[in-house]
Order: sequence, then C-alpha cells, then structure tokens
Amino acid sequence: MRSLRRAAAPIAAVSAALLLVAGCGDDDKDDKGKKDDKSTGQTPGGSGAPSAPADKPASTITVLAAASLTSAFEEAGKAYTKNHKDQNVKFSFAGSQELAAQVKQGAPADVIATADTKTMDGLAAQVNAPQVFAKNKLTILVAPGNPKKITSLADLSRGDLTVVLAGPTVPVGRYAREALGKAGVAVKPKSEEVDVKAVVTRVRMGEADAGIVYTTDAKSAGEAVASVEIPDQHNVVASYPVAVIKESKQQDPAAAFTQWLRTPEAQEILKKYGFAAP
Repeated sequence: MRSLRRAAAPIAAVSAALLLVAGCGDDDKDDKGKKDDKSTGQTPGGSGAPSAPADKPASTITVLAAASLTSAFEEAGKAYTKNHKDQNVKFSFAGSQELAAQVKQGAPADVIATADTKTMDGLAAQVNAPQVFAKNKLTILVAPGNPKKITSLADLSRGDLTVVLAGPTVPVGRYAREALGKAGVAVKPKSEEVDVKAVVTRVRMGEADAGIVYTTDAKSAGEAVASVEIPDQHNVVASYPVAVIKESKQQDPAAAFTQWLRTPEAQEILKKYGFAAP
C-alpha cells in the first residue's frame, strides 16, 4: 500500500503541471484573439466585418447669379445635386451689379455668375479666375400678337410707344443702349428697371409696349409675351462668366460647380433655355 501511495504522488504532480500548461495555452489564445480583434477595429466576438463609417453631411454652396439665369440655373442645380449627393446648391438671383455690391460688402456666398465680363472684372480682388460658361443675345419684347406692330429697334423711338429698359448700370440695360446706338436710335424709356426680369414683368403686365431683354428671358416668359428679333449688325453678344469667391469657406465644392457648368450636361440645359455655348 505504501508503494502505491508513493507512485500516485508523482502522477498527480505531472497531471497538475499539464493542466497548468493547458490553461496558459488557452490564455495565450484569448490574448491573441483580443489582439487580432483590435488590429481589425472590431470588438471581441464581433461578426468579422468592420463597422461602416458615418455618412458625411452634404456641403452647401451659395451661388449668386444674374437674374437672366434663373430658370436655367434652377434646373441645372437639380441636375448637379442629383449626381453629386454630397453637395447642395442654393441660389440667389438679382441684377449683376447688385450681386457685385453684395460680394464687395462681404456677403456670405461661394460663387458668383454675372451677365457680363465688365461687372466681373470689377471683382478682381474678390474672386478667383473667372471663366465664361455661356453667351446670350438681345431681343425686343412685346405683347402677345405684337399689337403695336413693332418690327425693329427704330420703331422704339415712336412717340406712341411706352418703352422700358433696364438701368444703364445693369448689364442688359447697358447692352440695350449699345444696340440702340449701333442702330442710330434714340429712346427715352418710361422707366429704368433694376434687372431684366423687371423689364419682362412691365411688358407682360401691359405697363409697357416694349422693352429690350435677353432672348433667354423672352423664351422663359413663354406665351405671355412675343419677341421681335434684332439683327446681328445691331445686336450685342453677352458673355456670362462665373468665379469662386475668394472668401468662400467651400473652395473645393464651389470650384467643382463652376467647372461643371462647362460640361456637356450643363451646356445642354443652358441650351434648352436659349443660351449659346461659350
């Protein structure tokens, strides 16, 4: 019996040692598993797939645009954001001279698009390099059916007509006076409007017999008005530049939008509203 007890003691000691080693091995596996989980960014016991990053909120750019761009830009903005899910575009439309004043006063905006290069040139200190993205021409706007039988710029000097023009500091007003000068016609307008949309409204409401506007505005007004073509020798081509405002905090998104305006997709939309390619 004593011999059996003496033999059992070493066996028990060996068994205990083996159990201790096995336990250490399990601890090593657990530690290794934890290290592996940490290296992949997962929590222990996870499914093995890394967690998805949170969606980045869309950035919003504010675009100051000439009034004559209203219809075209509203559609262009929808097309742009449809294909650029991470960006929103907010527009503010007014006369180019008014928009330029806003930029000089530090209005919070990212992009400006004017109806002439002269106004944009006056913002050289406030904007990055402008690019022309569209062109436009002038037309005579009259009531539907042209009841006053207006056929040319020369008719606008008739005493029986009420004519309205945009003010001389407004691009379309300056272009109108240039066209009248080419035709050798002197016109005293009943009123001088703040932008081209105001001229359209005067004629559409019957408050004026005629006005000089962009062809695009006549097209946008539809059947509420009619137009009389101005021949090329008297007409004026308006160039539309766009630029990123230097003080913008959205430089990259703003630049992306200005560049997109020259793409085939954007040009097709502008063409739909009567604008010509740059």
